[in-house]
Amino acid sequence: MIVQNYKTVDSKDIEYISSIVDKDRIFTGEDINEDFSHDELGGISRKPDVMVNVISAEEVSKIMKYAYDNNIPVVGRGSGTGLVAASVPMYGGIMINLTLMNKILELDEENLSLTVEPGVLLMEISKYVEDNDFFYPPDPGEKSATIAGNISTNAGGMRAVKYGVTRDYVRELELVLPNGEIVNVGGNVVKNSSGYSIKDLVIGSEGTLAIITKAVLKLLPLPKKNISLLVPFPDLDSAINTVPKIIKSKSIPTAIEFMQREVILAAEEFLGKKFPDNSSDAYLLLKFDGNTKEEIERDYEKVANICLKEGALDVYISDTEERNTAVWSARGAFLEAVKASTTEMDECDVVVPRNKVGEFIKYTDELQKEFNIRIRSFGHAGDGNLHVYILRDDLEQREWENKLSQIFDAMYNKASELKGLVSGEHGIGFAKKPYMFKQFGDEYITLMRNIKLAFDPKNILNPGKVCQ
Repeated sequence: MIVQNYKTVDSKDIEYISSIVDKDRIFTGEDINEDFSHDELGGISRKPDVMVNVISAEEVSKIMKYAYDNNIPVVGRGSGTGLVAASVPMYGGIMINLTLMNKILELDEENLSLTVEPGVLLMEISKYVEDNDFFYPPDPGEKSATIAGNISTNAGGMRAVKYGVTRDYVRELELVLPNGEIVNVGGNVVKNSSGYSIKDLVIGSEGTLAIITKAVLKLLPLPKKNISLLVPFPDLDSAINTVPKIIKSKSIPTAIEFMQREVILAAEEFLGKKFPDNSSDAYLLLKFDGNTKEEIERDYEKVANICLKEGALDVYISDTEERNTAVWSARGAFLEAVKASTTEMDECDVVVPRNKVGEFIKYTDELQKEFNIRIRSFGHAGDGNLHVYILRDDLEQREWENKLSQIFDAMYNKASELKGLVSGEHGIGFAKKPYMFKQFGDEYITLMRNIKLAFDPKNILNPGKVCQ
């Protein structure tokens, strides 16, 4: 897609924005915090010309209409916890910061739904609904992400193996289109066959089609009980090869995570706390939930027996809130722990068929030796979504960039060979475009670009991302 000749933001533009937004919510130049120039992973950065902290859909609408009429690029921004530079304003322009739109608007107990503004954090949603005896299943590792960010990447997380991903729990969205119009898509209904699903096009579009200003989420009744199993294995192969057998048993856990000893040790150092066990090379971490202890015990005992039969060294049962918190807080800290152990890192977020997880991870171990570089991995064994991190350590810039490029090429080629895809849940953004272009080919990319064109003919909303 050809990038437009964008207008540079000037004093006249700032003056207009000041007419609709309080001046203390408008930032320019050095007053824009450096954090807003990059996302969580860093590496790719640029500041917007102006950042606006908005508090209503009407403000977003007026800014978007002005930007559309004047050909100014706009990027929507949440907590900035992404890992592919999807929220980096590659062409400057206006950044619309939605984190002040953070109200929980309505809990509809009869229709099992929750209406929220885009800046509400995932952790706030989880606590609020659980306090009211409901359950919002999507559970990405970064709990400080905003709900609009989760929707924009179709985030999955650890409970996807049983409950699905964010798309499965979004009923309705209020959107501001690139031309400033406010529209509602979907509906607070259980079934909907009313034309094209515009809602589902926007979910996972990484802020390139519209800006989300309200969401209606589907809830479930809160499971009354949950128990976790920590299962050590002598090696990763035996751990990963056990997963298809667990799935086939029909005793579906809520989550099936895999982890290796190196990452556990990093988490222990980062948190200053001991993991329940760190003596084995590989582990499966499983969670089961349900409404009765008997129901859960029936499922986890069957799975424990499968694990032992497949070579597990032991099965540790975490059946108290304290034990569960210890295990899962360590799992939740893996990304930060790995990041803290090196000078810089980048991530490969591929998804492969479940029965190919072991083969892919074994391949990353071969790359680690071939390139003499540290590679750390963990992820969702139950749905094949892997998080593989390449660590820079003390490499010089040119050597780092060269090795990283070669390793990424090798990993994405291997994922494609195994019938996998470029991203399982973190998206494409700016950083992963070349790998998606290579995998999907011209016809598929053209189709995506035509969808973008239908929403945003001037290409002003988050330009340079995903398919552009």
